[in-house]
Amino acid sequence: MAKTVAEIRAINEAGSYHADWASLSQMPVPKWFRQAKFGIFTHWGLYTVPEYSNEWYSRNMYIKGMPAYEHHIKTYGPQRDFGYKDLIPLFTAPKFDPNEWVALFKKAGAQYYFPVAEHHDGFQMYQSDLSHYNAAEMGPHRDIIGELRQAALDAGLHFCTSNHRAEHWWFMSHGKEFDSDIKEPLHKGDFYWPAMPEPNNQDLYSKPYPTTEYLDDWLMRVCELIDHYQPEMLYFDWWIQHEAFKPYLKEMTAYYYNRATEWGKNVGICYKYDALAWDDGIPDVERGGFEQQKPFYWQTDTAIANNSWCYTDDLDYKDTNEILISLLDAVAKNGNLLLNVGPRADGSIAETDRRILGEIGDWLSVNGEGIYGSTCWKLFGEGPTNIKEGMFQDLSGLHYGSQDIRYTANHGNVYAYILNPEGKTAVTLTAFRAFDDADQPAFHAPIKDVVQLGSAPVDWHIDAAGLQVTINATDANRPLGLKIIVE
Repeated sequence: MAKTVAEIRAINEAGSYHADWASLSQMPVPKWFRQAKFGIFTHWGLYTVPEYSNEWYSRNMYIKGMPAYEHHIKTYGPQRDFGYKDLIPLFTAPKFDPNEWVALFKKAGAQYYFPVAEHHDGFQMYQSDLSHYNAAEMGPHRDIIGELRQAALDAGLHFCTSNHRAEHWWFMSHGKEFDSDIKEPLHKGDFYWPAMPEPNNQDLYSKPYPTTEYLDDWLMRVCELIDHYQPEMLYFDWWIQHEAFKPYLKEMTAYYYNRATEWGKNVGICYKYDALAWDDGIPDVERGGFEQQKPFYWQTDTAIANNSWCYTDDLDYKDTNEILISLLDAVAKNGNLLLNVGPRADGSIAETDRRILGEIGDWLSVNGEGIYGSTCWKLFGEGPTNIKEGMFQDLSGLHYGSQDIRYTANHGNVYAYILNPEGKTAVTLTAFRAFDDADQPAFHAPIKDVVQLGSAPVDWHIDAAGLQVTINATDANRPLGLKIIVE
């Protein structure tokens, strides 16, 4: 294990992967990731203690005019007397049971698990030699990431983790604008350090630049995670696309890939906003996706609620069907779904989250054969409704109907998922319409049978409009799966 930045660079110089994009592009997307399709994300940390607003509480409680600013004063007192750091003793997590969490996620059908190791607030959820502000030394006095890793591996899930520290360069800075507990001088090792002025966070060249001291610390923290927990996948939130991070991203990626080679594992990095070179990791689209199939593999991450990634007392939960449609749309377009759940501050998982996860698992136990291990078909789907390309598009409130179909291929079969059966007893798949010299269908080969997943073979025939299939009604208009068995 590397103990210094110099040692990280020396390992990379001697390893198979070097800190340049051409070398790093040789790591393929892990096969297990392409087959898994569905994972669980958890945002849990100090920001959950107030159970208010969202996971940006540590920033917003220091901005006058923000609801979190007023809430903090009303609940805890002025920020000069009770700052964000004073939430640490309240974060004791008496109900945290890693095995219970992971059992719930596995029952939901997840194949991999991504707990957040460090969020923008800078509190590490793992044992660290680089800062005393971590969950093993403070708060719950437990190595949260270590316990979750062991629980995931024991349950047969792939263990992954994420780091969101890049934004900590500026995340706490507004506390310097009034009389709060965030005061200069701040030094490396201080919880709030460095709290620099907040830039235009989409400006790739914004100043003040992160310093070498800060970037070295960022690199060491990520490499410590890599060495101690051996994740099969890393995830990074935005702002690492800033120009200052580029050489450090290359060093970190090379170190990760070299260490994985020693472990005998294929690993990958999920990233946003073109932070990595195009073929050096896995593009991630937050709360969104693509309009068409893509030749590259990708992931969308979204949350079980529309208004926060952590648990709050006013979550706007998504409907289970909406989440299942997001999964089907991603898989049909050559991607995965990473679904976030926010545990409560005490370590328990709320009943609504449990219900939704249970419903997802029930659906996947019936319909998963066209999901897990599948590939995209020649068409991603058909119908009038389709998400617009880009981030945050799953907040647009699309209404899918029985004409909206998503296709996958697996086991030599084609799978068609009707996104919202609308209580109907028959559907038409236009991609399979009868061959016409003037209008060739997407599929033109003998079909042996059509089976409704979880049911039985159903009546079908092909005419000029398409494959006409009789279906059995399902509860709650869940997406309905059909297996088209080819001769």
